[in-house]
Amino acid sequence: MTDDELHKRHGDKRGNGTAMSVETARRRKPDSRGRRLPLGVYLLAFSLFAMGSAEFLLAGVLPAVADDLQISLSSAGALISAFAIGVVIGGPPFAVLTLRWPRRTTLVTTQAVFAAAVAAGLLTDAYAVLLASRFVCGLAYAGYWAVAAVTAIGLVPSDRTARASGVVVSGLSLAMVAGGPAGALLSHFTGWRGGFWGVVVLTAAGAILSLLAMPATSAGEEPSVRRELRTMRRPQLWAVYGVVILSTAAYMVSFNYLAPFLTDVTGVPGVWVPAILALFGVGAFIGLSIGGRVADRRPFHALLTGAIGILATSILLALLAGHTLAVVPLVLLLGIAGFVLNPAIYARVFTIASMAPTLAGATTVSAFQLGISLVPVLAGTAFSAGAGITSVTWIGAVLAAAIVPAALLDRTISRRHSIGTGDSRPPSH
Repeated sequence: MTDDELHKRHGDKRGNGTAMSVETARRRKPDSRGRRLPLGVYLLAFSLFAMGSAEFLLAGVLPAVADDLQISLSSAGALISAFAIGVVIGGPPFAVLTLRWPRRTTLVTTQAVFAAAVAAGLLTDAYAVLLASRFVCGLAYAGYWAVAAVTAIGLVPSDRTARASGVVVSGLSLAMVAGGPAGALLSHFTGWRGGFWGVVVLTAAGAILSLLAMPATSAGEEPSVRRELRTMRRPQLWAVYGVVILSTAAYMVSFNYLAPFLTDVTGVPGVWVPAILALFGVGAFIGLSIGGRVADRRPFHALLTGAIGILATSILLALLAGHTLAVVPLVLLLGIAGFVLNPAIYARVFTIASMAPTLAGATTVSAFQLGISLVPVLAGTAFSAGAGITSVTWIGAVLAAAIVPAALLDRTISRRHSIGTGDSRPPSH
């Protein structure tokens, strides 16, 4: 029997952010409290909404930032890249750095660093300082997201982990479809800094509420970096990361270019575009709700259903691009399909890495951001080759098709090694 199997069977009091393994802690939680999720899960979602809004807000105020700082639009766009780079490279090292900290301490610290970095960038006209502040924001954001996901599954019984993860991720989807646009609207009336000051206030409120309402968790006696790193060598975990990158890029490549798609190809009047984009957000919430319930028992069903859904809707968007009555519901369905996968992804990550979830969760955050970062590269390549705007939906279809073998590879390896086969039966060790 391997060391991991012994830890899994008997529990591990050395920590990894708790006094016992996540799996053991979940099994010891009673299931008699009804189906309601604890308040802490929703507080995590609120805080992720507050911080995530800063990621999507900047795109809506780029011209104003460029004019105010007297820089080029491309230089202003580098502020978006700085945030993304911070998220991609910052999550795993931050997870290791804070491994011995109580989770509530890590959550509040990352929120404080994030709010301070945003404020620092707003109090100066120096482009270099603003660029550095965006990078630090990305680091703190990645650290918060990773620990929030682990904290959420530690607050609920094992049959509700995917649902809890779905609620937490819904904070990010709300930031994308509501927080960013609302911040941009506020900035329209107050100057581009106004929306970001709103982010600072909401993030600070989330930190204070976390101190008051988030249950404290022990850091354990001896957190093990070695165990975390050993867990990262599991091949099925990297198959799941492949699913994360492919699925995120698959639906985001269409979503990011929906506005020109709707106006230039479908012929939708510009005044209706925000409402149609909001349908994607509605679909995202529906998808998270469905996925959270399905993924707790059948994560592979949720993964494959989402992949096939993105594939089908992307193809239909390409084929029916000129028909408004078809495109509008397809936008809703794309949101559903895209976000059905997210709870299943976290369910798989924390099943595979149940004894060492912190570094695995942080790497999941980096994989999500990497998928988002691939979108402008893939779309830009297609446009440079002379392809039209409809090409983004075909790119999404190809990426969605690639999810299927990645998910099947995870299932095959997991069955071979008996680590979380994706049904309701406990894995045998």
